[in-house]
Amino acid sequence: MIRFNQVSRIYPDGTRAADNITLQIRKGEICVLLGPSGAGKSTLMGMLNGMVTPTEGTVVFEGETITRHNVKKMQQRVSMVHQQLHLVSRMSVINNVISGKLAKTPLWQTLIQAFSETDKRRACELIDEVSLEERHLYRPVSTLSGGQQQRVAIARAFMGEPEVVLADEPVAALDPNVSRSVLNNLKRASRNHNATVLCSLHQVEYAMEFADRIIALRKGKLVFDGPPSELTDDILDQVYKGSEPNARPPVHTASPVASMALVGGYN
Repeated sequence: MIRFNQVSRIYPDGTRAADNITLQIRKGEICVLLGPSGAGKSTLMGMLNGMVTPTEGTVVFEGETITRHNVKKMQQRVSMVHQQLHLVSRMSVINNVISGKLAKTPLWQTLIQAFSETDKRRACELIDEVSLEERHLYRPVSTLSGGQQQRVAIARAFMGEPEVVLADEPVAALDPNVSRSVLNNLKRASRNHNATVLCSLHQVEYAMEFADRIIALRKGKLVFDGPPSELTDDILDQVYKGSEPNARPPVHTASPVASMALVGGYN
């Protein structure tokens, strides 16, 4: 379980990127963070991987408070799926996936790429899990489509057997069909490996389809915390009030086909 206990992050100019937020996130839960730019989504995720230190309050991960003394150990239990991917374009798919274990691999082994057969086998299993074919294994990732590259990033994130995966706008640059496929793969991997996912999205419709739970923020404050079925247009008006035009789409009920495509439903 993850607990954010009355956490705030106040910057020198007085900006409260997070403002007295209290949350508990259960193991294996898929939580989507919604809110306009500057709402505090990235700040909240940064507190969990130790990149952001709360000005006030504490973050507790499986009973242990994250501090500067144990942050490196905590970071080994958390993986990231970045919007920019950070894949090595000239390196093969399988080596990019294996690189997800580098934080737990001795430097000498990394330098000579002396990866074990166990690591290679696990990488192949993860690549298959995100619906990439065997013919992709040794292709440079630069030859893949954007959606395929995002699948490689998801496989890499699970290579180190994380307890938590943080996904920062993972489908921002993808079209709707590819986006749903990527989120479907992320959800399947989370279920298969019992990993908690904290995912920031701008697309309300994807959040409604993908999340077990939605956490909506505005100017660092918690506005909504609950299942997708309880998120209404009135709540979204509060979240996105005063944002740029078209910053928030209306809530649409997911079509039966879209809902069935996402593994596990809403739980």
